Amino acid sequence: MSERKIDRRLFLKIMASELGLAVTSTCAAPIPESKTEPNIVFILADDMSWHQLGCYGSRFYQTPNIDRLAKQGMRFTNAYAAAPVSSPTRASILTGRYPARLHLTSFIPGVNTTNKKLLTPQWTRHLPLEETTLAELLKSQGYATGHFGKWHLNKDKKYQLGRPGDPRSQGFDDVLTTHKPGASPQSTYQNDWHHVRQITERALAFIQNNKDKPFFCYIPHNTIHSPEKETEQLIAKYAAKPNARSNGTYNPVQAAMIETLDNSVGTILQKLGELNLQKNTIVVFFSDNGHLGPKNGLPFRGSKGDLYEGGIRMPLIIRWPQVVRPASICEEVVISNDFFPTFAELAAVTRMPAHLDGISLAPLLKNHKAGLNRDALYWHFPHYHGQGLAPSGAIRRGKYKLIEWFEKSIYGEKGALELYDLDNDPAERNNLAASMPDLAADLYRRLRTWRKQIGAQLMTPNPDCHLNTQTKDKQQQ
Repeated sequence: MSERKIDRRLFLKIMASELGLAVTSTCAAPIPESKTEPNIVFILADDMSWHQLGCYGSRFYQTPNIDRLAKQGMRFTNAYAAAPVSSPTRASILTGRYPARLHLTSFIPGVNTTNKKLLTPQWTRHLPLEETTLAELLKSQGYATGHFGKWHLNKDKKYQLGRPGDPRSQGFDDVLTTHKPGASPQSTYQNDWHHVRQITERALAFIQNNKDKPFFCYIPHNTIHSPEKETEQLIAKYAAKPNARSNGTYNPVQAAMIETLDNSVGTILQKLGELNLQKNTIVVFFSDNGHLGPKNGLPFRGSKGDLYEGGIRMPLIIRWPQVVRPASICEEVVISNDFFPTFAELAAVTRMPAHLDGISLAPLLKNHKAGLNRDALYWHFPHYHGQGLAPSGAIRRGKYKLIEWFEKSIYGEKGALELYDLDNDPAERNNLAASMPDLAADLYRRLRTWRKQIGAQLMTPNPDCHLNTQTKDKQQQ
C-alpha cells in the first residue's frame, strides 16, 4: 500500500493533537490480502435495534438485503454505540473518540430541562473543527469522500453551503444533507418521506463517478427516526401481520420504513456488483442507537435514550469478500469508536491523531475469533432525555456490566448501582449489585477513574429544584 502526503490542515490538526497524551488506540498488523486501499461504504440507520432485522432473529420485520449482507460477511453480536442517542454516536464514528472526551454527549441541540434533580453540564453542541475526522484522514490518503444524508453534528440542521461545522468543512467533498420530514404531511416529501430514494441516488452517482479510485461513501439515513411515515400500502402489509401494534415491539409503520431502507441497501450492493467493486469494497451496516418505542424490545431491555442494552447494543454487519469469512459471527465486544482506527489502518494511514479511544477491528475481519485485548467499554450520559429513563453512566468489562444512576449516586441514595451478567442475563433482569458487592465496587471505581482521566463533564445538584428539598428533608428525618 502506498503512502501519501497529508495536507497541511490535517497535518496541523494531528500535530496539535499529538502535543497531548500518547495515542491510546491499538492497531493490528496490516492485512496483506488487499493490494490497494479498499473502498468503504458505511450505511448508518437511525434508531434501529436488534429485533428489527431478520438476520438478528426477527420474523416480523423483513430485511432480505441486509440479511444477504450478513450471509456474505460478518455479523457482530456484541457491537455497541458509544451513546444512546444520535449525535454523540456519530461523533464517535468520525473521530474515534468517546463522546465524553469530546464533551459532545447528547443529541444536538439537546433539550432544556427544568425542575430536575440534577443540572446538565455545558456540553459542546457541535463537532469542533479542530477534531480530525475520518473523512479528512481518508482524504489525505487519496480517497474521494462523500456524505449523503443526516449530519446532525453542527449547531442546527440548516446545512448552509460553506458554513463551518457542516460536512464540507469536515473533510467531505461530495455532500447531500437531508433532514427528517415535519410532523405533518408535506407534498415535497410524498413517496420519499425520509429522503431514502434521494440519498440512495446520490450515493450511487458518487460510487459510479469514483469507481476508479478509492472512495469513502458515508450514508447516514434519517430513517427509521420519527415521525413514522410510509406509504399506506406498505404499512398495510405489516399491519395485517400477527402481533402488529403501532405502539408495540412489532410496529407496522416502522416495518414499512425498514423495508424501504432495506431496498436501498440492496440497490447499493447491486451497484457495487455491476461495477465489479464488491471484492475490494468494505460494506458496513450499523445503527446509531436503539429503537424508538417500548422498553421491552426483545431480546434486550430498554430503548433509545437508555444505557440498558436495548439503547446501545447495535446490529453491526461488515462485508469484505476478499478478507471476511462469509456467514461468520463475531462475539468480540466492539464499539463505534473502533471504526476510525479500523479504516485508518486499512487505508495505510501512518500518522494517527492522539487520544483515540477505539481499537482497530482488522484482526477480527481476518479471524472472527480473534481477540482485541480490550479492558473495558464505557458510557457517560449526563442528560435527561424524553425517551430515556434517567441520566446515567455505565461500564462493561468482560461479561459484566455496571450501570450508575446519577440522580441516586450524587445524592447518596440507595439503588444507584445495577450489575448484570450479560452472558447469562442479556435482558438485564437480575441485578447482582447486592449479591456481588466487591465486583460492583471495583467496576464503579474503574468507571469513576475513566471519567476523570478523559475529563468527562459531571452533573451537579440543582439547588432550585423542589425535589432536592424533599430529598434533603428525607435524609434529615
